[in-house]
Amino acid sequence: MELFVTFCFAFPLVLLLLHLVHTARRRKLRLPPGNYGLPFIGETLQLISAYKTENPEPFMDERVGRFGPIFTTHVFGEATVFSADPEANRFILQNEGKLFESSYPSSISNLLGKHSLLLMKGSLHKRMHSLTMSFANSSIIKDHLLVDIDRLIRLNLDSWTGHVFLMDEAKKITFALTMKQLMSYDPCDWTESLRKEYLLVIEGFFTIPLPFFSTTYNTAIKGKVVEALRLVVRKRREESERGDRKNDMLGALLDEEGGGGGFSDEEIVDFLVALLVAGYETTSTIMTLAVKFLTENPLALGQLKEEQERIRAKKGELEALTWSDYKSMPFTQCVVNESLRVGNIIGGIFRRTTADVHLRGYVIPKGWKVFASFRAVHMNDDHFKDARTFNPWRWQGDGGVACPPPGVFTPFGGGQRLCPGYEIARVSISVFLHHLVTQFSWTPAEEDKLLFFPTTRTQKKYPIYVEKYSEMRHVKSKERIVKEEEEDGSKNFGVL
Repeated sequence: MELFVTFCFAFPLVLLLLHLVHTARRRKLRLPPGNYGLPFIGETLQLISAYKTENPEPFMDERVGRFGPIFTTHVFGEATVFSADPEANRFILQNEGKLFESSYPSSISNLLGKHSLLLMKGSLHKRMHSLTMSFANSSIIKDHLLVDIDRLIRLNLDSWTGHVFLMDEAKKITFALTMKQLMSYDPCDWTESLRKEYLLVIEGFFTIPLPFFSTTYNTAIKGKVVEALRLVVRKRREESERGDRKNDMLGALLDEEGGGGGFSDEEIVDFLVALLVAGYETTSTIMTLAVKFLTENPLALGQLKEEQERIRAKKGELEALTWSDYKSMPFTQCVVNESLRVGNIIGGIFRRTTADVHLRGYVIPKGWKVFASFRAVHMNDDHFKDARTFNPWRWQGDGGVACPPPGVFTPFGGGQRLCPGYEIARVSISVFLHHLVTQFSWTPAEEDKLLFFPTTRTQKKYPIYVEKYSEMRHVKSKERIVKEEEEDGSKNFGVL
């Protein structure tokens, strides 16, 4: 009892003391204003609670309203400076490797491996980022990848009938596209088996590593994905040494003469796993959200469909899209931009300061965590009118798609860590929308809503009922023939 009473008196004093220490330190260092929340856990629970709802904005809005667009909080075990300021965010992105470095939880580094692109730093990161960009730029897509993107999307859509979980199908598409780009594999039993194992990795990617309670995490760590990829790398290395080389990402990593080479099997496998994560989750989610947003906005859907039907009318029924077709989709690009802005698949990025950083009149100490919030900027009415409304027409400019000021629209990050696959993502989404609206009609199977923790997704995988236009035409044709036969029979009966 005596200990309990002592605790009751001492605990408030400890809180007060911590508050005074933080306040004094903030004034001395000119730290951004803010609130550290409860001891140890800070404001982590408030942050998670907000992002588990359809509307996570209040967490940022309340603090921005109280402290300004740059504020201090305490989340996930340490003090963190949050930025909802586009200029500050741009400064953070542009100073990667100078004043900031990437910083992610141990669960992510353990799952992806220490050699993944996400965790690389310095000259090695520059080298690997450049190598990846060389296999994902516009000329490569135009001359090599677009035909496979078109073919693999068609292949998946051909299997659609009746009730479809759009999120699941979109993920199958993006997995197939990524496997083709990385290792030249078309969909087969082996890739489907790998995809199922890979799902465990994705689940573990967002699981807190508690050794005694996190079964999913341990299963992901011990999954078969790494071993399967290691066997592929080993086989391809042997083929490469014999002079048999493929023109894909793995081939580039093994190519001693073309900028790759010199990497161990472990380094290559980590790199491939990270690229699978990047390509699989983000693009498939935007595909799904674009369809959801369009379904809820019939006017936008109608305009996009008109644009795509004009393109399809100039081509044969089974003729693949060309780069010229892709560049003839201005309104589709507006839809893609708006889906990226509202969806916010990458809500922001964590960085750690490598020196004392002077930012917008404040000083952020060396070693502190910083979070540049892209979502807070994208959903701010000061930067986008009626920001929480899906409005693809906002992107229409004179002669093309409008470009906002630097730092205001950053769905793919920026600076040295600009997503190397951003152009492939845009092309894949556009081609998917083309074939969807020209081949199918659909209706939602049930109401679905968005969630934002641990990632942006729909709660029920966005179930829809689909019907192919070709089948609809076939049914109508049969109905017309039956009706004509009935009318002929009726006439003949009358003559008799």
